[in-house]
Formats: sequence, structure tokens, C-alpha cells
Amino acid sequence: MSEEKKTDLPELELLEAELERERYRKRYRSVLRSTAFSLVVVAAVAVLIAMLLLPVLQISGTSMTDSLQDEDIVVALNSSGYKTGDIIAFYYNNNILVKRVIASAGDWVDIDEEGNVFINGELLDEPYVTDKALGDCNITLPYQVPEGRCFVMGDHRATSIDSRNTAVGCVSNDMVIGRILVRVWPLEEFGIVK
Repeated sequence: MSEEKKTDLPELELLEAELERERYRKRYRSVLRSTAFSLVVVAAVAVLIAMLLLPVLQISGTSMTDSLQDEDIVVALNSSGYKTGDIIAFYYNNNILVKRVIASAGDWVDIDEEGNVFINGELLDEPYVTDKALGDCNITLPYQVPEGRCFVMGDHRATSIDSRNTAVGCVSNDMVIGRILVRVWPLEEFGIVK
């Protein structure tokens, strides 16, 4: 009878193997949980950075041609202190517009019939504009940029609706999303936006 009971008990090697399998399952679950947690944290940080610091935007329209094309994807830097020549994205009537900063608060803007832009009486050098035009301008020129705002224009002057028109006007600093830094799509155009 005692020999029969001994054969019914599992062998020590089987018990150790089962114990090792159970330890492996626990380690696997622990690694899986920590990996999933790490991925969620990284995704949350990436979303926060994309929303607050480096928004990603898709260009819609032709007002910035030749600098930016319709459907280009760009990355903006959320910062303050924009200077003449910077391309910025800003909110306007629940839309996001992208234009170039021409003048800052206190500057006087004047535009002649040929589309030449003068800031504080000096001709603005605009190598990014291929076809100058007065465009849709219904403001009284010369125009002084109000405090806390900037004067913006699209690079495709004939079609752009911008600060030259009272429909858009000067852009308030608190409406600016950020300065456009990099074009990421299409890949063949990847690079710094100037």
C-alpha cells in the first residue's frame, strides 16, 4: 500500500517544472503590463507635444504658393515673438489660416498699385513672392498695425485674403498657433520652410 501511494505523488522534477512555468507566466504578465503602461504614457506625451508645442497642420488652399502648396503637411512651433518673414498659422472663424508676417505692432504698412510693400517707408525685400499684386485690399493705406497684433499676407498675393482686407484684418497674438518650421509631406519637399 505504501508503494502505491508513492507512485501517485508527482515527481520532484515535475513539480519544479510546473513552478518554473508559473513563474514565467507571472514575469510575462508583469512585462506585458509595464510595456502597455509605457506605450500609453509615451502616446499621451506625444499627443501633448503635438497639441501644445509642435502642432502638425495640413495646408489647404493656394494662398501661400510658391512657399507652401495645397495639401502639404507642416509642423509649427508654438512660441511667441514673430518677426517679418516668418510664416505663422492662426485661428480665424474656426479655421486655421497660414500666412507670412509682414509687419508687427506699431509698424506702418503701405502697398503700391504694383504690389510693392513698404514697411515704415522702406521697401520690403520679398524673394518668396513671385507675382506681386495689390490683391483684395479694402483698408486705408498707409496702415498702422495695432498693438498686440501683426500684419500678415499670403505669398500668392493676387488670391490671398489677408490683413489687406478687413474680413481678416491684423492677427491678434493670442490667435497665433505657431510659426511654421518644417514641411514633412510630401517627402521630396521635406525640409525647413523659408
